Amino acid sequence: MHDLAGRLRGLPPSLGPVRLVGVDGHAGSGKSTFAGHLAAALGGAPVLHLDDIASHDELFSWTGRLTSQVIEPLGRGERARYAPYDWNLRAFGPPRDLPPAPVILVEGVGAGRRALRPHLASLLWMELPARESWARGRRRDGAAQREFWDGWTAAERAHFADDPSRPHADLLVRATPEGYGIVPGPASPL
Repeated sequence: MHDLAGRLRGLPPSLGPVRLVGVDGHAGSGKSTFAGHLAAALGGAPVLHLDDIASHDELFSWTGRLTSQVIEPLGRGERARYAPYDWNLRAFGPPRDLPPAPVILVEGVGAGRRALRPHLASLLWMELPARESWARGRRRDGAAQREFWDGWTAAERAHFADDPSRPHADLLVRATPEGYGIVPGPASPL
């Protein structure tokens, strides 16, 4: 993990002074957990969770909000400010600040979408098949979210059919018993 952290720190900035790194994959594939480990290896790098940007009404049509609240300010070297969504209350909460940092991780389904790729220093894809990821997500979220998951899987399929991220990934990440296996992705220059 520390090798990957050093490699990411060595990339040129992609968004103002920031190296924005996308961590994408199917829902339930382990993106949040991996991003947390990577953030720690980066010395506490900020992590923007796309679950805070998306909402029940905008599962995938949140690009405008992300652009105006996060991408544009960070691109100017300014502090971003966004209102995180509460999935239980179904409402946006009080705004949070996201200051520019050498590396910021943006994790979530759609982190590698075509509208974000020009702003990314690197794109990492969690290499776990959709069905296995979704089964993990359903177990994690329990019976209370069963109805949501039924709609989610159809929405995610449609999203990736229209705007696939994996073909643009620099690195593929797979959880292993020893930690994480990381190999060059389809878009890797290696």
